[in-house]
Amino acid sequence: MTERRVVIIGAGIGGLVAALILAHQGLNVTVVEAAAGPGGKMREVIVAGRPMDAGPTVFTMRRVFEAIFDSVGETLSNHVTLHPVTTLARHAWPANTAAEKHQLDLFASREESADAIARFSSPAEGRNYLAFCEEGRAIHDTLLNTFMTVERPSPVGLVQRAGFLPMLRTKPWATMWSALQSRFDDPRLRQLFGRYATYCGSSPFLAPATLMLIAHVEQDGVWLIEGGMHQLAKALAALVEARGGRFCYGAQVGEILVNDEKACGIRFADGTVMQADAVIFNGDVNALATGVLGDAARRSVKTTPQAMRSLSALTWNMVARTSGFGLLRHNVFFSRNYRREFDSLVKHRMIPDEPTVYVCAQDRDDTGNLASPATNDGAAERLLVLVNAPATGDTHTFNPEEIDRCHRNMSSVLEQCGLRIDKQGAPSPVTTPNDFARMFPGSGGGIYGQATHGAMASFSRPGSRSRIRGLYLTGGSVHPGAGVPMVAISGQLAAHSLLADLASTRR
Repeated sequence: MTERRVVIIGAGIGGLVAALILAHQGLNVTVVEAAAGPGGKMREVIVAGRPMDAGPTVFTMRRVFEAIFDSVGETLSNHVTLHPVTTLARHAWPANTAAEKHQLDLFASREESADAIARFSSPAEGRNYLAFCEEGRAIHDTLLNTFMTVERPSPVGLVQRAGFLPMLRTKPWATMWSALQSRFDDPRLRQLFGRYATYCGSSPFLAPATLMLIAHVEQDGVWLIEGGMHQLAKALAALVEARGGRFCYGAQVGEILVNDEKACGIRFADGTVMQADAVIFNGDVNALATGVLGDAARRSVKTTPQAMRSLSALTWNMVARTSGFGLLRHNVFFSRNYRREFDSLVKHRMIPDEPTVYVCAQDRDDTGNLASPATNDGAAERLLVLVNAPATGDTHTFNPEEIDRCHRNMSSVLEQCGLRIDKQGAPSPVTTPNDFARMFPGSGGGIYGQATHGAMASFSRPGSRSRIRGLYLTGGSVHPGAGVPMVAISGQLAAHSLLADLASTRR
């Protein structure tokens, strides 16, 4: 199979996983990437001379990556250093009174979390949490091998594999919010667990209750990657190269070439042509449907309507001093009115006046200790600050006044929860939906592919095989969806589909 050439457009996690599997099988693999290095959304920026993650910050489902590395004769722990997390995140709400409890930590141990919830809210809510976790575990176990790892699932096929009653128990027709209302009396807990919907860029008021499985994913293990999440992308890219794969960084693809109804290569923006036996596209599939990569590729997938896009974000990468709040690695500061927040995002397509804020303190471990020797108590530390935004990066310009207003509103939420950030010093790079739309064409700035809204949304994503022979798909807009492990699975599915099709043509 050494004569078989595969071109992969995009060096995100899905593309890297597919490239590794195919290069290991002896195919001639070339990965073409517009950016200067690997990672895609798992990108790294330099602020005040210090590298920091500017994309995903949470590593879960370790076994997915262990299996990928094992399949190519490698061991994950030999290439990245992982540290298990015992405290998953610290959550805070604006306090209405001095006596009101407004801070809650969740732990890898569900029993510890239940005890913390009982102290924070009530013993009954602690018990409700344990029942919630059990529901999440059951949903996860039902869908892992019947949906997540299946190349192109359908509702009928899922019922056939999982069984009708287990399928019903995944609650696809209930919204996440309605399920949380029936489970928890404390509105703060509904907010906290409703946030899981945002992990795939969706609203808890529209997403199916099936996403409760994310609770189990977190309890199954969360790790910190030493040096940041970008180290995983660099490790995968190094293994691809070790197996003979090539990378073309800083290269713009202008067109996917199709001949006789089959993908046969790419044309670069400068007109250069690279022939191939197969092409894998690692990007937002809407770029194909809207002609970003040429007219011939348009029919490979359906267009994603703007209303179906996932959330985008405004992010700030800061090196700053903090005070007033004991940060852990992962921290969430909630708005007072969750429904109003998501009405702004989804109905009105605007940034909320009072956003929920995520802060990743990248020099801290899960206990709050400063893990980097480059920082000391009271010194400036690396922070990624994120608020959700609508995916209108191709239709609306987020001007400096709007960004500044969002920053003030974000800072107000943090200060109401007790956190002050002193930004004096190095400028803080801001990434807007316009920037995400530019970096990831076709997305409009949506950073999770298609939103998971409604019972059928998960079935509307394309599988690894497009409608054009020889053109395969991977990434967060492809089944099984957004999130680092899900995207890695999509890379596996694309590689295995391609290998299976090559094998069938030789017979």
